[in-house]
Amino acid sequence: MKKGILLVNLGSPDSPSVTDVRKYLTQFLNDPLVIDINPIARFFLVNFIIVPFRAPKSAKLYKQIWGKDGSPLISHSIKQKELLQNSLGDEYVVELGMRYQNPSIKSAFESLVKQNVKSITAIPLYPHWASSSTKSSIEELKRVAKKFKFENLKVIEKFYDNEDYLNALVDVAKKYNLNEYDHVLFSYHGLPERQITKIYPAHCKINDQCCSVISENNKHCYRAACYYTTRELVKRLSIPEGKYTSAFQSRLDDKWLKPYSDKIVEQLAKEGKKKILVFSPAFVSDCLETIYEIGIEYEEIFKQYGGEKLQLVESLNEEAKWIEALRRMAQ
Repeated sequence: MKKGILLVNLGSPDSPSVTDVRKYLTQFLNDPLVIDINPIARFFLVNFIIVPFRAPKSAKLYKQIWGKDGSPLISHSIKQKELLQNSLGDEYVVELGMRYQNPSIKSAFESLVKQNVKSITAIPLYPHWASSSTKSSIEELKRVAKKFKFENLKVIEKFYDNEDYLNALVDVAKKYNLNEYDHVLFSYHGLPERQITKIYPAHCKINDQCCSVISENNKHCYRAACYYTTRELVKRLSIPEGKYTSAFQSRLDDKWLKPYSDKIVEQLAKEGKKKILVFSPAFVSDCLETIYEIGIEYEEIFKQYGGEKLQLVESLNEEAKWIEALRRMAQ
């Protein structure tokens, strides 16, 4: 009997058509852990306001990043699955499931069960724990496991502090001469502040002092985990104090985690910075948020306010050290 490995990522539309983008957004945004408000309010907000207006706009953006192999997120994830399978060998069976749309977690789980695996280790590909990504995926994994009456399920909930993950990020960074850049921006996916304070309502303050160390009091704090990743990368890459910033992107309103990445990009240009390097450590595969939001939108903002070059550091994708990190986690 073999061991099953299930890689899990957020997901992507099946195509950049408005119909498929609408289907994806409808499933994604109706998740109560993603938009955690009153169910009735969420239903009307998502299905009658957000999705009808956002789907056509998002479809245009997806068309700009869609490759010959389809969605970059899906194609990179499939390659990661294949490389991990080769690395692990015949004792393991590796499958891929997306929290939303295809290939689904259910179809991946079913494939593993049909192959009679004795255990399944699931690795949600989100380095930093968050209720809207990690917890949602874990709940779906548990629901599907129960459906198949499969009990030997293990989940790796986070790996932002994993040495192999951090070393893989450093390896990608070595492709760039950091001395050529005036500033380094670490841009993490944003979250509503309430999703942080909900976890630790008694003491969460969402400030630099509260997030300066990881302890039992904040081990599931997304912001603290992101700042930990920045500190580790700064140390390993010898980036001087004052030459880097951590910020958060993809916000929907003004009650999301601050500072905002686009505003930092604007500020850096206004300060006279000409070349900046942008990391996105929360994403292990390039996707709409890295390729378009950072690589295109942020570069336009930077140049609009006087900057000359904004360089996106690609995600881990098929980086050899990243596949090695996955192998070690899987084992």
